[in-house]
Amino acid sequence: MSRARLVITAVVVENRPVAQVAADYGVHRAWVYKLLARYRAEGEAAFEPRSRQPKRSPNATPPERVELVLRLRKELAEQGLDAGPHTLVWHLEHHHDVRLSAATVHRILTRHGLVTPEPKKRPKASYTRFEADLPNQMWQTDFTHYRLRDGTPGGRDVEVLNFLDDHSRYLLASRAYPRVTGPAVARLFTTTVAEYGIPASVLSDNGMVFTTRFAGGRGGRNALEKELRRLHVLQKNSTPNHPQTCGKVERLHQTLKKWLTAQTPQPATIAELQALLDAFRDQYNHRRPHRSLNRRTPAAAYAARAKATPTGPRTDSHDRVRHDRIDDSGVVTLRHNGRLHHIGIGRTHARTHVIMLIQDLNIRVIATATGELLRELTLDPTRDYQPRGQPQTRNRPNP
Repeated sequence: MSRARLVITAVVVENRPVAQVAADYGVHRAWVYKLLARYRAEGEAAFEPRSRQPKRSPNATPPERVELVLRLRKELAEQGLDAGPHTLVWHLEHHHDVRLSAATVHRILTRHGLVTPEPKKRPKASYTRFEADLPNQMWQTDFTHYRLRDGTPGGRDVEVLNFLDDHSRYLLASRAYPRVTGPAVARLFTTTVAEYGIPASVLSDNGMVFTTRFAGGRGGRNALEKELRRLHVLQKNSTPNHPQTCGKVERLHQTLKKWLTAQTPQPATIAELQALLDAFRDQYNHRRPHRSLNRRTPAAAYAARAKATPTGPRTDSHDRVRHDRIDDSGVVTLRHNGRLHHIGIGRTHARTHVIMLIQDLNIRVIATATGELLRELTLDPTRDYQPRGQPQTRNRPNP
């Protein structure tokens, strides 16, 4: 039995004095009189728990602002755009001249069931965060997949190649391809350089379209590596199986796919997808605030500071080792800058296993078993066949 019911029973049924009842139960007499008044007015309902919520809340968010927050959240979510509290605060201030704190917006969203609890993640403090000091100091590049709704079962898979400025998160280029190839990467890089200038460095993963450093020395430099070297741009590659190094462009892919999925109708051709990519790039660069940029847009951050440039010519050489076997015609092959060259060694060495030591265009061919130097040459990139350079003897009649 509750204390309130015991107090009422003692006063009303037992006719005990209020002062005595208050003293016996350790309560104030004023509370006893208040409880009596409530009991005479409401009967048994007087014993029900009472809400502690104040009758007035002058600091509460006005209903029209709550409605605006909910409507804006719905609109952004339907467009496939970020709609978290901080993003909503930016849109409210810049587009509606309404100022609310992120905590207030979060409470509104939580109260209406619009916040989905997320599983615990690795603490952000455990990551070593890097950001380039200047625009064009480092570009990140990578490609991702998307499926065209062209009527085929499951849709046709295509690839989207992106270049992103590390300092400002400015999306420099976004292009759709049936398949991303090495020459396509080099061409898009060249086009992007023509529009935004030469970066000091480029960061990518270890895909063959970006680097051949894990190709076993077979292909030489690919088209992008050759272009970066020509422009004196430092090439950086992530540690294998460590995608966090290219985390900014990976995060861009999540945002891009979320936005593309929300578009109607879905693209059925490369051209339709490219039109959507152009629209997304404009939205991402100019109309979407970024939390890590202090709620600025990438375009504003990219334009705010002077652009970095390459620091100077590269002096390092491209060294590689290749194991091969001379074919029956006395020739070994070597790929340089995507082109296959045939190097003459001589039929007398047919089927001999060799080691090729390559430093840029300088090549040494050594027999694996004996260590004999079979040939040393400087590759002529303009020729397919690299002749031995020995003069041909002609049969002449005896005098």
